[in-house]
Amino acid sequence: MLVDRTSYSWAYAEDIPGSRCGPEDGPWPRSYQVLDEPNLWRELRLLAKPHSITFDDKRAWRADSINFQPSPDTKTQDRYIVTQLDILGHLGDVTVEHVAYHLPIIIRDFMRKELSNNPSAFSSPAHVAHLFSRSILAFDDAIANDVLELFGGLEGLDDFSDIEIRNIINDQHSGGANWKKARLCMYGTTALVALVDPNHENLWVANLGDCQANLISLDDAGEWIVERLSTEHNGDNDAEVERVRRAHPNEPECVIDRRVLGALAPFRCLGDIPFKQPPAFTRRILYNLFPGFHNTSPWEEFLLRNHTPPYITAQPEVTHRRLNGLPRGPRFLVLSSDGFADLCSGEGQQQILSSWAQSMVDRPFEARKATADTSHEGPDNMALRLLRRALGGDDRYSVSRVLTLDMDVAWIDDTAIVVQTL
Repeated sequence: MLVDRTSYSWAYAEDIPGSRCGPEDGPWPRSYQVLDEPNLWRELRLLAKPHSITFDDKRAWRADSINFQPSPDTKTQDRYIVTQLDILGHLGDVTVEHVAYHLPIIIRDFMRKELSNNPSAFSSPAHVAHLFSRSILAFDDAIANDVLELFGGLEGLDDFSDIEIRNIINDQHSGGANWKKARLCMYGTTALVALVDPNHENLWVANLGDCQANLISLDDAGEWIVERLSTEHNGDNDAEVERVRRAHPNEPECVIDRRVLGALAPFRCLGDIPFKQPPAFTRRILYNLFPGFHNTSPWEEFLLRNHTPPYITAQPEVTHRRLNGLPRGPRFLVLSSDGFADLCSGEGQQQILSSWAQSMVDRPFEARKATADTSHEGPDNMALRLLRRALGGDDRYSVSRVLTLDMDVAWIDDTAIVVQTL
């Protein structure tokens, strides 16, 4: 939904932040509509859908979040979920939706089970990190195993004809449970998950892929410290490339052009089962999944290189920080998809995050109080203010360009941001 606007201007490819569009996406310049301040915030809210959840009102512990894609014809594939776990009591929307809903439940159940068996388990941050990692691995293992169980395991596929396999997995006429399980295997998603204990003394961050976690705090000198708590697991990370090559020493094509088997950009993710199972899984099961494949050649191109799977892993990189060891003062945890890093590529994340944190502290109490009744879904939403800072901050022309560019396809990457006060 667009608001009424009366002022127009022109933008060139180099005026748009990030790397999604370039000179080849012309003709340039393209028009955009310049918004005044009230309409700019209104449009930003409509497009970013800000949300907020309060954990402890007295101690001002809350999490604000947004999911942003300004192109009206593009559905964002980023997802986030912010929840309080009651422990005591790219690529395809399918896998993304499944992970967003089920992964927090799996993590919670792992923690609950461990606590019932070992009440002192949570006294060790290292043990919690281990449980965190195990729960994510178990979640990913179930994606393929739920399908393989239909056939008695991978070896059992030899006992079924293609027609029999089609009849088993294409069960839409009886609810589609098997079809949904198999469909999950076709796609994948990166993931970034953070755990904070009830007293905010410990923080754990588990990362798979190219999302980013940053811990922002004031040092004793009053300077903002931005600490990266995650590592990008893609071809730009030499350590990840070397890890895969070491695991497949006699396979020069395990990584081609810094992509797994020459096809996949992330080296760690959930799902993407064709890169974790032998080719028979894809050829016998996924190729028989309704509505079928009109062209399997792109799949065969990397399946022919698949000799000793798995080539990617769901083993997360877990980072722990003791929050009670940090200097007292405002602290923010910022979780973001790779779209946010793309928006910050010009000025740099360090500068953007530091100046945003300072603006949140400097914001007059009266202004914060005036917007508190809106459940932090307006200008007081921390994630929304961070998004605006990355888009151009006080420069209405820069922000308006991203919000209203006249272009038929997406001109920036999907961007999800979660900000939690610690």
